[in-house]
Amino acid sequence: MSKHTLAVTIRIAVLALASFLSVSGCGNKKSQDKPAAGGSQGAAPATPAAANSSATPGVTATEIKIGQSVPFSGPASAFGVIAKGEAAYFKMINDKGGINGRKITLISLDDGYYPPKAVENTRKLVENEGVAVVFNSLGTAANSAVQKYLNDKKVPQLFVASGADKWADPQHFPFTMGFAPSYRAEAKLYAKWLLKEKPAAKLCVLYQNDDFGKDYLRGLKEGFGDKNDAIVVKTMSYEIADTTIDTQVVSLQGAGCDTLLTAATPKFAAQTIRKVFDINWKPLHIMSNTAVSRKSVLEPAGLDKAKGLVTAGYIKDITDPALADDPGLNEYRAFAKDYLQGMDWQTDGALVYAYGVSTALVKVLTQCGSDLSRENIMKQAASLKDLQLPVIAPGVLINTSATDYQPYAQLQFARFNGNNFEPFAEVQAAE
Repeated sequence: MSKHTLAVTIRIAVLALASFLSVSGCGNKKSQDKPAAGGSQGAAPATPAAANSSATPGVTATEIKIGQSVPFSGPASAFGVIAKGEAAYFKMINDKGGINGRKITLISLDDGYYPPKAVENTRKLVENEGVAVVFNSLGTAANSAVQKYLNDKKVPQLFVASGADKWADPQHFPFTMGFAPSYRAEAKLYAKWLLKEKPAAKLCVLYQNDDFGKDYLRGLKEGFGDKNDAIVVKTMSYEIADTTIDTQVVSLQGAGCDTLLTAATPKFAAQTIRKVFDINWKPLHIMSNTAVSRKSVLEPAGLDKAKGLVTAGYIKDITDPALADDPGLNEYRAFAKDYLQGMDWQTDGALVYAYGVSTALVKVLTQCGSDLSRENIMKQAASLKDLQLPVIAPGVLINTSATDYQPYAQLQFARFNGNNFEPFAEVQAAE
């Protein structure tokens, strides 16, 4: 079906990579971040001026066209379900009349978790498709590769699906905003928790060898301070193109660590959990909140093998029996029964995330009223106050401003009991 017959369209442009270049090198290069057009070092953050939404590409009297580049294929294909969940959510919104009478068209293109393809996709979305917004494109390296381009074009790069700090830099990149809490701040929180709960810990770290993984090393160093070298016994990385991390896990066990932090994407997180169990290593295992999905991580690893896993997240666990009657999750369940048929909506946290981030976008677009200029879209995204989304942990609120582009700055610790994650401790500020 074409986008002319469906208001919500997923176009999965699958690239047959005859020669799959080493993806691992793509994330290792430091991004060449420069001030966006109109921005300057030390100046006040750029404040987009209001414009007539009728002149906004992708916006008509009946439509708001948005796009994204995501990995439906490749080593991070487990994240592709997020885009499918978002498309379903927007279909629900359209079935209810849309946003102030306009229906949302979502165009999702496959990049295989390969930054050069993400660049190609993003240019196509902006220059050929004429989208109003690039929404929730996934991956640190992929988004880094298009950040300057989108800011130069003044196209909102909104609710980036990555926790890198660089998405919260309105001074230099006023058209880019993330969604998830910072990876660095998450790791810093783990360090502070260990200093309190296990001060004599011998910590090993397994991380993805790119900006995503290295943010966790930075956060640990900040959190541990002058104790970092004494606590962090050994770190090892893996490349996104690797087939297995078995060698790294065995080497880390040999270092004598009693605590392990894994900063990984789903495929490698599942491998790590399984290998740790298989070699009878019993560390306190902390997992980055990017890789705690029951569907793509815990079940492939084995629920019994993941028991005791600790993380700090912000999304409610759909499998938690204690949340069986949670009003926010019941709202999600009602949607899922009608729009996520054939998907594992009862267990897959990625679909819960999709519901949450889509809800946030609809809130922003609704706040825009009749002014759907790209400038006003960013202004409204930077004007969210104490927003509690239905699928986000209680007390974890979105707050943004013209100088604060980090929507979430709080996390909730939780431990996997073999069936679901049980929250413990108070909601923590992640700064």
